[in-house]
Amino acid sequence: MRMLVLGAGLQGSACAFDLLQNPSVEQVILGDLRVDALPPFLARWRDDPRLRVERVDARDREAVRRLMAGVDACMNALPYYFNLAVTEDAVAAGIHYCDLGGNTEIVFKQKDLDAEARAKGISVIPDTGLAPGMVNILAQLGIERLDEAETVKIRVGGLPQQPEPPLNYQIVYSLHGVLDYYTTPAWVLRDGEPRQVDALSELEDVEFPAPLGTLEAFQTGGGLSTLPWRYKGKLREMQYKTLRYPGHAAIMRAIRDLGLLSLEPVTVGEQQVVPRDVFIAVVGPRLAKPEGRDLVALRVEVEGTKGGKRHRIIYDCIDRYDEETGISAMERTTGFSLSITGQMQAERRVRSVGVLTPDEAMPGEAYVRELEKRGIRIETREE
Repeated sequence: MRMLVLGAGLQGSACAFDLLQNPSVEQVILGDLRVDALPPFLARWRDDPRLRVERVDARDREAVRRLMAGVDACMNALPYYFNLAVTEDAVAAGIHYCDLGGNTEIVFKQKDLDAEARAKGISVIPDTGLAPGMVNILAQLGIERLDEAETVKIRVGGLPQQPEPPLNYQIVYSLHGVLDYYTTPAWVLRDGEPRQVDALSELEDVEFPAPLGTLEAFQTGGGLSTLPWRYKGKLREMQYKTLRYPGHAAIMRAIRDLGLLSLEPVTVGEQQVVPRDVFIAVVGPRLAKPEGRDLVALRVEVEGTKGGKRHRIIYDCIDRYDEETGISAMERTTGFSLSITGQMQAERRVRSVGVLTPDEAMPGEAYVRELEKRGIRIETREE
């Protein structure tokens, strides 16, 4: 297999690292505008002939298409606003494609390419990271194991192993993306209908085994992808909430409500400034902890009936920074998930060709086995 990874940031680099662990992968092409500062866990592969690093501007569609020539699959770890164009290019090239997604409006536009992808005999799977991605596959797996599912509750968060006040948080992916989730209304399924609720709302406690203990969960957008529309009228309730250490949501809600996350410029002296830009410039360096160890906590609960009785299936995962490789938990659960998806596509192990979300495309049990091969363990309980 010859594989193309677009985006040499932490997630794309983790994806490339995972691909290189598979002897069946003959070559990994890693393309980005900046390729001179790979993370240490991938830099050690720089002289390996199986890794080909290419400088490419994602805005240059002809250059992107040239990189796609002769590869089996493209795994896109670029910012979400490139996703539609790169999908179009992959379909035109007749290669399998997946991305980290995160913008449901773009996913619906990608689905318009379904007929063309089917005609080419390829699969296109957006939203294949952690959330959306892994959690959606687990939700679907739980739905399939029940005779009739009624509710799905997803809780997931990337956290520091050693939290520091006042926010008890460290940057584990784009701070811009985090703030989008804190300010954009979240889609849920309620009484069988897709609805929007306020981000940072509906706070609740979630208990995990010691030493993690009590976390708080609150509504944020993006994690459900297209699930509320797929299960409209079929399930009663479906929701996605972000996990943080207790107290985080109250502080962030106050910051948001004071206008400090606004994208509308304000006048300061004689200059126009965007409050969110100032917030990121001031707070970002304080939350960036290069030596900090992170963890990812995840819980997916699916409830309904089985054999005529009430039944609940719970999937838990706590993954931590890998001390041996130096790969963070967020990179493992997100970048590795992207890699797994691309490999299963190239190996024709997904459910169908065409444009499908992870819950539609990925065979859940096979996907979980792939996670476990990488030390990402999903604990299952049934009640």
